[in-house]
Amino acid sequence: MEATFQYLNNDSLIGATQPTEKGLLNSYMNVFYTNGHFKAGARVESYLPRIQGYPNRFDGTGIGMRYVGYTNDYVDVTLGNFYEQFGSGMIFRAYEDRSLGYDNTVDGARLILRPYKGVQLKGIYGIQRYSFEGGRVVGAAGITRGFDGELHLNSLLPRLDSSGFNITLGGSFVSKYQKDDREDLVLPENVGSYGGRFQVRYKKFDLKAEYIHKENDPSEDNGYIYNPGHAALINFGYSRKGFGFALSAKSVDNMSYRADRSKGLQDAFINYLPALNKTHSYNLVATLYPYATRPVGEIAYQAEVLYTISKEKTRRGKYGIPINVNFSTAYLPMQHTSGINPADSSGITYVGRPFDMSDSLMWRDINANISYKFNKSLSLTLAYFNITLNNDVSRVTEDAVGLINANIAVAEIGWKINKKHNLRTELQALFVEKDKGNWATVVLEYTISPGWFFGLIDQYNYGNPNEDHRLHHVYGSIGWIKDATRLTINYGRQRAGLFCVGGVCRVVPASNGLTLSFTQSF
Repeated sequence: MEATFQYLNNDSLIGATQPTEKGLLNSYMNVFYTNGHFKAGARVESYLPRIQGYPNRFDGTGIGMRYVGYTNDYVDVTLGNFYEQFGSGMIFRAYEDRSLGYDNTVDGARLILRPYKGVQLKGIYGIQRYSFEGGRVVGAAGITRGFDGELHLNSLLPRLDSSGFNITLGGSFVSKYQKDDREDLVLPENVGSYGGRFQVRYKKFDLKAEYIHKENDPSEDNGYIYNPGHAALINFGYSRKGFGFALSAKSVDNMSYRADRSKGLQDAFINYLPALNKTHSYNLVATLYPYATRPVGEIAYQAEVLYTISKEKTRRGKYGIPINVNFSTAYLPMQHTSGINPADSSGITYVGRPFDMSDSLMWRDINANISYKFNKSLSLTLAYFNITLNNDVSRVTEDAVGLINANIAVAEIGWKINKKHNLRTELQALFVEKDKGNWATVVLEYTISPGWFFGLIDQYNYGNPNEDHRLHHVYGSIGWIKDATRLTINYGRQRAGLFCVGGVCRVVPASNGLTLSFTQSF
């Protein structure tokens, strides 16, 4: 069970408003039951009304999902709601992220078969969740169906094990049906997508790749053009003790694939396009200029190196020194228009090719961090980030145009005072010439094992061009944990911004007030 209550105040300086109801409440309870091969479950949801940042159409109390099923070593069948993913998710992914208010569960049927060792077949058919209104789930306009097959070659050919190779192959097909409800266009009612993937491991190396093709899918996202779409993803990595690297590349063009062609934002997505950047946790880095995946098109690359100076090479000879360097960037794809008449009956407006990028930068992130442990009680992490974001393409603020370049420095200090008491401190500074100017942040976290923690964060926009808006955003937290029970009380001022998880973002409005969270497992 999870419940979050908010009582918010007006704060004209940051644009926070008190809702008419004053109190806001989100509540959930999952009940899952298994007995032998039988399984069943349900979730009750309640928005009375929904807390800030959630879709404003969420309201009421009711059953958010329910299912029954049967599973053994060879078959897994589910009727009702289910979550599932094919490959990396670029063709199909149904999942829930409550922190984002995102849930595109499928209501229908799922069948998983394992007829032979190393062989797995999946089939799905149903309607995806779009909204929750008046205590009832509202489904998307279209029907989603598909199947996926995966083959682990080593299970079929055991001799491969002695060669050092470990190989997995896979393929997927997904189709959506939505009635053509436009009189001014001839829309395809069935839109298919298909693709394949493989993963090869050899000793300490790992290579994964997937390619998806989508048939023409006129939609609100692409301006109702009839271009096909594609998505390609390649990951290559190496890892051994004390050293590792990862290289990634992604090409996306016209791959917004929704169960309702008229929707936007994060609604009714059939697929998921993985973010190709490092997931940041420091507040100023993660929330002011975050990266958001662009389904209509992007070419992205990422490289990361992790190296640990062994304790034998350090003077102290007791602790290693880990170093991490990461680089990621994304560009708009090239759209070739030579010889194409966008006004002809084909509806095709350009030609796009995999990994054919333009010179229009969307995003760049260069960051590095190093950690040093002085002794068993005291540690220090230093980090630097240089982020460039094209605000004309991925808009995060109304106070800047073009490229925004920000430099962020972070010092994190951990102090284990004794067996029960720990103190963690973060000092962050962000320097930027556009938008709202420079920021500084201090974070203090004090924990008393095993059950208490206290936190305080102050974000100070000391460089705001408007002196009246050079404000402190102070936010305090107290938490208590006992076994499977957790209670957290937060109070203070939070600025507006984007909250992103894996490249999927939601707008969080400014707020000032109390937030109380309670979770219980049993």
